[in-house]
Amino acid sequence: MKRHWLFSFLALASLAAAALACNLGSPEAPPTLVPRATDTPLPTIGYATLSPEELPQPAATAPPADANLSNLLNRVESDRLFLHVDTLQRFQTRHVNSGDAPNRGIMAAYRYIRSQFESFQKDSGGNFTVFDHPFRLNWAGVETTQYNIVGIIQGKEVGGGVIVIGAHYDSISMNPDDGQYYAPGANDNASGVAALIELARILSARPHRATIMLVAFAAEEVGRRGSIEFVKYLQERQIPVNAMLNLDIIGSQFGPNGEMNDRQIRAFSQGPNESPSRQLARALNLVSFQYLPFMEVVVQDLPDRQGRYGDHLSFSEAGFPAVRIIEMNENKTLHHTPQDTIDTIQATYLTRATQTALAAAAVLADGPPPPRNISLRDTGRGTRALVWEPSPGAASYVVVLRRPNSLIYDQQFPWTGNQVEWDGFVASQFAGLAVAAVDGSGLMGLPSAEYPIP
Repeated sequence: MKRHWLFSFLALASLAAAALACNLGSPEAPPTLVPRATDTPLPTIGYATLSPEELPQPAATAPPADANLSNLLNRVESDRLFLHVDTLQRFQTRHVNSGDAPNRGIMAAYRYIRSQFESFQKDSGGNFTVFDHPFRLNWAGVETTQYNIVGIIQGKEVGGGVIVIGAHYDSISMNPDDGQYYAPGANDNASGVAALIELARILSARPHRATIMLVAFAAEEVGRRGSIEFVKYLQERQIPVNAMLNLDIIGSQFGPNGEMNDRQIRAFSQGPNESPSRQLARALNLVSFQYLPFMEVVVQDLPDRQGRYGDHLSFSEAGFPAVRIIEMNENKTLHHTPQDTIDTIQATYLTRATQTALAAAAVLADGPPPPRNISLRDTGRGTRALVWEPSPGAASYVVVLRRPNSLIYDQQFPWTGNQVEWDGFVASQFAGLAVAAVDGSGLMGLPSAEYPIP
């Protein structure tokens, strides 16, 4: 990742409490060159990094770092995550046809997750509302009712949109039709559900600019029927989804041959490279670069692993930006087997993965909205002026640039005001750019839709 032109504007606006209803209805000196802090060497993209003299002058000074984001991330508790994973695996199977026993099967898992959400609802002071989204399923000749479990934190801003964070809670064995075979599903996907429950606990304490929906999906393993039905629910109600994050298999840093990677996590998204979902994946990479020295989000040039699928695809197929977050060294030999148990989960990695999702949620739901009406105008002086409509609540901005065929933003600089004149916008070394707003406390929002550089 040749993104050595770093400015630190780590910050997170305070999250304040509010009620929830179930229905949705002048430039300064240039920045300083600082290396990324990480113990793991990061990959490069094969392009030379611009020198400070080559960037627009004078760029803005980055806002001071704020402790609020670190405090928020520190609220993630490893013990809670492991408790959820252990409880879910103890139900022996969460197959859609596993029945309604008190302490076994899909309905026992449903009751556990819903009870967790209900406890957060009780403690939220009205911020958090929980409801079921039932749907009929016929699998292997068995007719059942399955339940997506939905928690909503109503946003404070009218028109702020909706952020969906999801994880599937069903499990399956190597025989997908066998509803009784032992399928503990600790990593696939009790790990993602544990993170979802922990995010619900932390985020439900206070309201946010945008609405957040936290969804435990049923029936992902049998054709992602739960998320497909939920997307229909959203479309019927014309609910605007800004972004969807799918947490699926996020608990292990080890691969099938013992290889270890505890500093990276993958983001899969539907192409092409300029699609809304791929731009969301790039934004998550930017979030990790700015905020998470312990975890890099590595953008993948695929909608999912070869021959596999996840609930994010139900959203991207409907036109909603969606990304799957999944561990870097996936051990596929364990999934859908009796060996997918809690001893394959590492506490540090699962905690870092959960913190990565939490940081992304904070940027998506609390950062200022992305700038609009971006344009490049020829000045007649061998430069172009980048101009955009000021974003409400923005104290400054960050301009990010992407080189041809790159999956990530390769260059960035902070800026005060809403116009930048630069000869670099004329050169062909960049294929596209985006602009993100930064509020007065230093919290970055979601970057704008990417603007192609002719």
